[in-house]
Amino acid sequence: MQKIIKYWYSLNFMLCISFHVFAQDKSRFSFNDNWLFYEYDSTKGLIDTLNFGSWKPVQLPHDWSIYHDFSNKYPTTPNQGALPGGIGWYAKEFLLPSTYRNKYVSIDFDGIYRNSEVWVNGHYLGKRPNGYISFSYAISPYLNWNGQKNKIVVKVDNCKQPESRWYSGAGIYRNVWITVHNAIQIAHWGTFIEPKVEQTTTGIKTTITTSTTIENKLHKEGKILVKNIVYTNNGKQVSSSQSNIKLEANKSTTTTTINLNNPVLWSPENPSLYTMKTYIYDTNGMVVDSCSVDFGVRNIHFDRESGFYLNYKSVKIKGVCLHHDAGALGAVVNVRAIERQLQILKEMGCNAIRTSHNAPAPELLDLCDKMGFLVMDEVFDMWAKKKNKFDYHLDFPKWHVQDLQDQIRRDRNHPSVFMWSIGNEIREQFDSSGIRLTKELVTLTKQLDSSRPITSALTEMDTTKNFIYQAKELDVLGWNYNEKMYPDFLKKYPGQKFIASETVSALESRGHYDKPSDTTIFWPANSKEKYILNGNKDYTVSAYDNVAAYWGSSHEETWKIIQKYPFLSGTFVWTGFDYLGEPTPYPFPARSSYFGIVDLAGFPKDVYYMYQSEWSDKTVLHLLPHWNWEVGQIIDVWAYYNNADEVELYLNGKSLGVRKKQGDDLHVSWKVPYESGILKVVSRHDGKVVLIKEIKTAGAPSKIQLFADRKTINPDGKDLSYVSVQVVDKDGNIVPNADNEISFSITGTGSIAGTDNGCQADTTGLKRPIRKAFNGKCLVIIQSNNKQGSIQLKATSPHLNSGTITINSKK
Repeated sequence: MQKIIKYWYSLNFMLCISFHVFAQDKSRFSFNDNWLFYEYDSTKGLIDTLNFGSWKPVQLPHDWSIYHDFSNKYPTTPNQGALPGGIGWYAKEFLLPSTYRNKYVSIDFDGIYRNSEVWVNGHYLGKRPNGYISFSYAISPYLNWNGQKNKIVVKVDNCKQPESRWYSGAGIYRNVWITVHNAIQIAHWGTFIEPKVEQTTTGIKTTITTSTTIENKLHKEGKILVKNIVYTNNGKQVSSSQSNIKLEANKSTTTTTINLNNPVLWSPENPSLYTMKTYIYDTNGMVVDSCSVDFGVRNIHFDRESGFYLNYKSVKIKGVCLHHDAGALGAVVNVRAIERQLQILKEMGCNAIRTSHNAPAPELLDLCDKMGFLVMDEVFDMWAKKKNKFDYHLDFPKWHVQDLQDQIRRDRNHPSVFMWSIGNEIREQFDSSGIRLTKELVTLTKQLDSSRPITSALTEMDTTKNFIYQAKELDVLGWNYNEKMYPDFLKKYPGQKFIASETVSALESRGHYDKPSDTTIFWPANSKEKYILNGNKDYTVSAYDNVAAYWGSSHEETWKIIQKYPFLSGTFVWTGFDYLGEPTPYPFPARSSYFGIVDLAGFPKDVYYMYQSEWSDKTVLHLLPHWNWEVGQIIDVWAYYNNADEVELYLNGKSLGVRKKQGDDLHVSWKVPYESGILKVVSRHDGKVVLIKEIKTAGAPSKIQLFADRKTINPDGKDLSYVSVQVVDKDGNIVPNADNEISFSITGTGSIAGTDNGCQADTTGLKRPIRKAFNGKCLVIIQSNNKQGSIQLKATSPHLNSGTITINSKK
């Protein structure tokens, strides 16, 4: 390592890097700009032999794995997305203003995947193995001043494989910050705001307990004033408190309370936020440090008999599990990418997210606070027992205490976080060590936050064999799958409360339909079969919601059970979106999952509308499948609907019969001999038409149509426009089996950040500006640069009329 640092210091970057000076005296700055990166193939020899002239400029956040083509040869295996791990080096030169010389400077990493090591000016700061945990290093003692450049080097080692059960990405894939403080400072994640809601005869009364940890770098005792002010989201001050405290030589914690009468309560329907601003004053009345924390006021409660309550109202948790990747962007954290996912889920009626199975990006929680999602915040996928040879079990003994504590401290002010999960399908369920570790992890969590219930996602429902259960420490039992046992929960698990922490694992490919559809089949059929060997040649799975992994169920089967029993507080469906890796039920070239309600490109599968009809207040009528078949084929036609008594199907104007949901039906169906034309469905309530939907037989592919989700984006180098691409016939009907290869070109003030089509077995690299349509659709992600102007995207394909669209990039 000393040799690489020596070489690094002697390197002349020329035009590859600019020196960034922080000119404004603020406490926190983005540190994402002007990095250099080198991807090192660990199979080629020692790092000391590298030629530093080949380092490339990159902008953080950055995931190097996603830039590769898919391959079955990587030791990561298709289970991790058929994309490589390896070793990556990041480096940057920077200047700091001399006014910071007597300050305390730290560098904050939101997440590095994984095994990161950091050096500043040759000084080793430390190592963090966990790829999802945020962390910080103090760097003041090692900084250069008086115009001298500082140099930071980060090594990221993700070469020992396999180490994950899904696509992890690799690199500094989350944001990096520089924080500047005075000698007396609020500790990193040192503010904890705990609102307690009481329902009285005169309204809602809230007592806010604020705990502030203050570090004293002067190393001598003194006196300070701590002042807290609460503001509404429009800036109106509504309450405050202050206290004089004696500051100890190194660290002190002060706790104060604030009363807030008749607050606006936070909920998914009304995600109202407040802001707490904390100021530290010295004896001269000068502000020496401050922080601002958003929070929400809400009451949460699980009842054994009647389920989950939010703000004293019964609420069914309608949740999905999410992995952290953003499709074609890879693991890179991008606020717009996360926001788009949440918008699609919100439109479906989803009100909860489970972070699977790791600490989420801070931006996800910020958005859940603002947009209104409950969050099960999960920390570990394994403890000391492995699931892969090189996974976190190797680091758990040394690091689990700090990793858990860092996650709780970072996330505990978010109103969206309503419960903690200390693990997913942990192997210690089957070992007596599970009792000890469960007690330890629960104790550590409650020491930092006793306001939220704790669960763990369990698979072994025989309590005599489940040692995590036997610890009797979980506030709520989290059960994965085994949905047929849920109705007997109260009888079999006396005194326990329930959450379905993971359910369904149904499989679908958007727009593909196999017949018949009236029987659930399991791919693979059992645990002895790793893959399905007699599936479809194009690696597709039917979208009728009748295929599931052997441990799972159809979407409808599990939701019928969850909605029926009040004590079943809710569900987290596996998964909201397809994700890279874990391509059950197929081997390579399958490289991403089939579990999502929405595909990897963000296009809803048909079952999305079943959930929308059940979970939302929107009036829904959805007809499937497409209407391009062979004459005489018997086609299963389904309709999801709500807010209606009946639906009637027509083919070319002729009625094929009225259908009504019977019992707990969630859809209706017809068997229809195919003939080309117009398939129409009409929903009615009390005889009056509610909605009409039509599907037309499409002709030959004729042209390309482009539709942007946002035609104006910010020129900040981060904002995105997702452009949906459709292959249509001469009349504008989507051609449901179109697979034309489309090339994309761009001019103006933006770039192509990625392309996708939702096909789980498409091996074209996701960063390539070329993509086949999958069942008539594909996607292009446009990213702004740092200039205002217009962005023109053109899509071309042989024998098709091209499509163009303009995106405006302006403030």
